[in-house]
Amino acid sequence: MKYPKIPLAQTLIKLCEAKGIKHIIISPGSRNAPLTIGFSHHPYFKCYSIVDERCAAFFALGIAQQLQEPTAVVCTSGSALLNYYPAVAEAFFSDIPLVVISADRPKHLIGIGDGQTINQNHVFENHILYSANLELNLDNKQSLQDRNEIEINKALNTAYLKQGPVHINVPFDEPLYDMVDAASVNPQVIPAEDNVLPMESSVINTCINDWNSASKKMILVGVNPPNTINQEWLDVIAKDDSVIVFTETTSNLQHDDFFPSIDKIILPLNDEALMRLQPDILLTFGGLIVSKKIKAFLRKYRPQQHWHIGTTKANDTFFSLNRCLEAKPNDFFSEFLSGITTKQSDYKPSWNQIKAHRNSKHDEYLKTIDFSDFKAFEIIFKAIPNHTILQLGNSSTIRYAQLFDLNKTLNVFCNRGTSGIDGSTSTAIGCAVVNTKQTTFISGDLSFIYDSNALWNNYVPNTFRVIVINNQGGGIFRILPGHKNTENFDTYFETKHELTAEHLCKMYGFEYTKVSNTKALQGALQSFYLESNQPKLLEVFTPQTTNDEILLDYFRFIS
Repeated sequence: MKYPKIPLAQTLIKLCEAKGIKHIIISPGSRNAPLTIGFSHHPYFKCYSIVDERCAAFFALGIAQQLQEPTAVVCTSGSALLNYYPAVAEAFFSDIPLVVISADRPKHLIGIGDGQTINQNHVFENHILYSANLELNLDNKQSLQDRNEIEINKALNTAYLKQGPVHINVPFDEPLYDMVDAASVNPQVIPAEDNVLPMESSVINTCINDWNSASKKMILVGVNPPNTINQEWLDVIAKDDSVIVFTETTSNLQHDDFFPSIDKIILPLNDEALMRLQPDILLTFGGLIVSKKIKAFLRKYRPQQHWHIGTTKANDTFFSLNRCLEAKPNDFFSEFLSGITTKQSDYKPSWNQIKAHRNSKHDEYLKTIDFSDFKAFEIIFKAIPNHTILQLGNSSTIRYAQLFDLNKTLNVFCNRGTSGIDGSTSTAIGCAVVNTKQTTFISGDLSFIYDSNALWNNYVPNTFRVIVINNQGGGIFRILPGHKNTENFDTYFETKHELTAEHLCKMYGFEYTKVSNTKALQGALQSFYLESNQPKLLEVFTPQTTNDEILLDYFRFIS
């Protein structure tokens, strides 16, 4: 064992160990040397070295997303810390416990023109659950030690209990590289106490009475980890004709009587049909909602009541939130569903008719179209192996996925906290590193190129698979309002390009294949998931100018 000589670094490392934070992602630097020495010499920690701090933070986020436990990123002082911000914001809005540990200059070197210094205290102020700004010098050394220990405990406990990002800023003075064989500190470990109280029976009873009185109830599930709701509760909900359950690709909730592919069902409906389907009660749980169509529907035809179940945020997405139920959804349903009565209603049967019609037209349309983004996604989704993980990029990728009823054995993830394209590849690699299940990552070309430093990573497993849909630009902008097919649009919105992933794959040791038609794609996928000594990337080139029309025609056709 080797420890950094600096007691403050020892304190932080010992408390991370005590709190069970095992995965530490370190970006190289000098000011963070005491932390790098301590974490990397300690057999308890699994350390990773990732140069690009933005990629490092999203890589850590991918690990924390899968393990649902705090994961730490460690950087030097200065602008390195700012590169964590996109992942910090994603963790904040996605309720992912990311622990940011930044080294800093001592206070007397801040604001005097010293190199590699910025104002690091509270730098993530609007997107952080707790900021612990540690101190290096106080007249009373014991008071200093006690204060720093309390701050570190508070930060780490917050990450655990509230499931979100925290920031610990640690000033160090030189010398930075000295080591000792034994620690000189024994910090106090303050337990993380969950203060969430059981729901009062009067609240449950009020919910039951309101629910039993309503004839049209809608459950809408956002981003949700797999296996969080007992099957028995799903079966009870599915038996009630007065209840419909809308799920999304990222809901990870499966039942034959539920309604996935929201956009496919909602978009073609006229105002009269939507008004008939307006719910009396809307019950939501999980994270953010992808579908813009369901948001527009429920904002225009608001439910009389909107309840949200959860232990973190309760977003008033539909401007009608009137009841926040602070509980884990599975715990709520275990109490709530024992008191409800099923109700005869034409609510779910009406939706079932729409669902059956849309699915039939969906299948019919796909048989008629030429090779395109839409056709490529159909083929790719059918080829993904059972019981594996699917990570999706943002923008077009997640929205195409919303139109398909995906393989029910897949676990599906996407960075929907901020819906950015900036770290999808890094997140997927972090996910793959800590999973025994195989991970497939599907991305658009701009998103993939934007985060291409994610491949600068020595930990990518050979089972990792990447599929890049390359339509030579930001294809989603072609289906948004705008003056497409003009020089201004091509340059500043769609961002046309002729880049490919081929040379990136050569540089980073990925096996590379490219295709540009249906037959070639089907052929490539037959061997894509076979064992390999390298991770694999399949680049699918689709026609830039027809993808948008094929998608828009789809919605007209299924109407």
